[in-house]
Amino acid sequence: MPHPEKTRADVDTGNALVVLKNVDKHFGALHVLQSIDLTIDRGEVVVVIGPSGSGKSTLCRAINRLETIDSGEIFVDGRPLPAEGRELAGLRADVGMVFQSFNLFAHKTVLENVTLGQIRVRKKDKKAAETRGRQLLDRVGVASQADKYPAQLSGGQQQRVAIARALAMDPKVMLFDEPTSALDPEMINEVLEVMQQLARDGMTMVVVTHEMGFARSAANRVVFMADGRIVEETTPDEFFSNPRSERAKDFLSKILHH
Repeated sequence: MPHPEKTRADVDTGNALVVLKNVDKHFGALHVLQSIDLTIDRGEVVVVIGPSGSGKSTLCRAINRLETIDSGEIFVDGRPLPAEGRELAGLRADVGMVFQSFNLFAHKTVLENVTLGQIRVRKKDKKAAETRGRQLLDRVGVASQADKYPAQLSGGQQQRVAIARALAMDPKVMLFDEPTSALDPEMINEVLEVMQQLARDGMTMVVVTHEMGFARSAANRVVFMADGRIVEETTPDEFFSNPRSERAKDFLSKILHH
């Protein structure tokens, strides 16, 4: 069941996992994030949509500090984002990230890709890391590919390995930055199905995507961005059937009626 719509005032901060307060970011003269306030609760799936250049990816990347912010505050699990060093590495382990491009290590096997972070950052021993790695590769449907190299896999398989690699760190929240946009059309569903299952399992997720079917079926909340601002924030049913702003109506008319 989708969560009932929450206004910002009545979000229980005790359940908040990611909180952005008055976040601003410029790239030169371009104001890419403008006074962003957003709270993401534990177990919530928030899908961020909007036209190209609206600040969606920058928002996503700011949450694990791949992009620094000019002003405002970001908290993950009650703690402010660390600036750098060991604490930042720990944060990145808690905040899993799946990119448009798969970013796998080409010279390491699929299993090695999934165990490396567990061993280096989480300090697991190799055997435990491999056991966990194989479980996760099975969970995303590529267990039989464990000993291959990324180049031997399809794009959809590589992206599922990238998801398993992020999950291997036992993250508190998973960020997905347009995870299917580089894939051939026939591979998109296999990745979305893994993400749907994660959502059903209660993983906290922030997903930047153009896949409206996923937004409708998996999101608890849709955040619509345009020109660096959050224009609307509501349930998928409400957003798709009754968008309030002209920007959202215009956006939906373009993408839903090709």
